[in-house]
Amino acid sequence: MKQILSSGLLLALAFSATSCATILTGTKDKISFTSTPEGAKVFHKGVEKCTTPCEVEIPRSLSRQTVTFAKEGYVSQEVKLTKTFNAVSLVNILIGGAIGVGIDAATGSLTKYSPKSVTAELVTK
Repeated sequence: MKQILSSGLLLALAFSATSCATILTGTKDKISFTSTPEGAKVFHKGVEKCTTPCEVEIPRSLSRQTVTFAKEGYVSQEVKLTKTFNAVSLVNILIGGAIGVGIDAATGSLTKYSPKSVTAELVTK
């Protein structure tokens, strides 16, 4: 009887500690970046990620995320990345995984970027 109780407790702990959205959908999203004109550098958090047209993985976050398009001779443009609720994280709520919801929140997996493409039209200086 003790063994069954221990096994049940261990199984309950495992379910409550899961972080479904983090495990199933990851902590990053691939986003396509394009610009008019092409050849603009894309910066995220001050780090150059790619040159348009391009696709790059951006880590999810609950905080406001922006990218900056920059090209010599043009005015730089900052674009906010739009996020939506990641429905996979509902699994944690349904099975009572408060720890899992916390992990999903910490990794940003409660949300996902949508749309998965960002375009900027740069204006000459």
